[in-house]
Amino acid sequence: MASVSQPQPRTQEDASLVGLIATHAGTPSYVDQALRAVRAHLGMDVAFISEFIDNERIFRHVDSATSRTPIHAGDKLSLDEGYCKKIVEGLIPSLIPDTSQLPQALAIAATHAIPIGAHLSVPLILQDGRLFGTFCCFSFAADPSLNERDLHFMRVFAELVAHQLDRELNALRRTEESRRNIQALLEEKQPSIVFQPVVTFPDLRIRGAEALSRFHTTPPRSPDRWFGEARDVGLRVELEVQAIRNAFDAFAPVWARRPLHLALNASPQTIIEGNLPALFASVPQHRLILEITEHEHVEDYDRLRAALEPLRRHGVKVAIDDAGSGYASMRHILNIVPDFIKLDVSLTRSIDRDQMRQALASALIAFGSQTGSEIIAEGVETKAELQTLSSLGVPAGQGYFMHRPMPAADLLSCLG
Repeated sequence: MASVSQPQPRTQEDASLVGLIATHAGTPSYVDQALRAVRAHLGMDVAFISEFIDNERIFRHVDSATSRTPIHAGDKLSLDEGYCKKIVEGLIPSLIPDTSQLPQALAIAATHAIPIGAHLSVPLILQDGRLFGTFCCFSFAADPSLNERDLHFMRVFAELVAHQLDRELNALRRTEESRRNIQALLEEKQPSIVFQPVVTFPDLRIRGAEALSRFHTTPPRSPDRWFGEARDVGLRVELEVQAIRNAFDAFAPVWARRPLHLALNASPQTIIEGNLPALFASVPQHRLILEITEHEHVEDYDRLRAALEPLRRHGVKVAIDDAGSGYASMRHILNIVPDFIKLDVSLTRSIDRDQMRQALASALIAFGSQTGSEIIAEGVETKAELQTLSSLGVPAGQGYFMHRPMPAADLLSCLG
């Protein structure tokens, strides 16, 4: 009897990845649904997918018609036990309608212990040719009606399942690679921090600075991409907290010379989960501005306001970043009532030549005046933009026309 493939050693990394496949957001996965469909169609009692790791088979997915389930997802057995390895090696057939008629099956302890009366099994071959494991069904009683057509049906589903496993494994490997990359950044104490001065209009006196992250990697990647990747792998809070801590360390000499405000970017998640009161306890909190980016979705404003309350009580100010670039900023403004509203670069760019931009900026300025929110313009790149914003009543701003982002030492030089 020809064998399909010999079990090939798979890494422990693969094992940990596959273990994450079983469910997606609490709902049955495609693989679980395929198992159930095949088991029900064939009228079997139990269906499962096992993975071969070293000399073990790990039951990754299990579906049972009854509560009488001898195996569960996550169980491990030696490869030498049971049917799976023997079928892959061609020692027993893939289709066994009645195990009592096959001496090799009767020699397997599980045949009697479970018991197994009928059994079908096909290998799961990944796209790269590796053997993942087996897709199996069995019933407690014999089923003489099982035939080659049923086995073919299982093979078709096995191909679909293997394709899905490939996709999920590849996605999980990418996630794990991203996680390792972010963890490496954390171990290296990245990011470094530069500061873009915020100046008053029209005299351009430096009144504060915004802390901006810079990552030193090969190839270079923007801060937005690194923070987005950290979010995707569940490490955003850790990376944002480290950026804030680095900003405090770098800005300490500036505070020693001038009582400037320091603006810090933080996601709603970090504000809620990052224990910022403890992080801010060692710095002059009345000089901090916490910027919430406009594009960040807020699911629970009550939780966000509750997290901001102790910070505000100790003097921390709150800003809504990127206002004017989308509807979300207005929701933030109405729900958080910020101390500062920062006009997005899409609104300030070419504002000197665009009456629509001027009208929208004027509306936000009037809103801020009535609600006690001070307006700060971002992305000011020309003298004409600065003059227009100043004439509209914007009291302060930042941008390349005044100052580019710079290390703290250069900021100290600018302060004289």
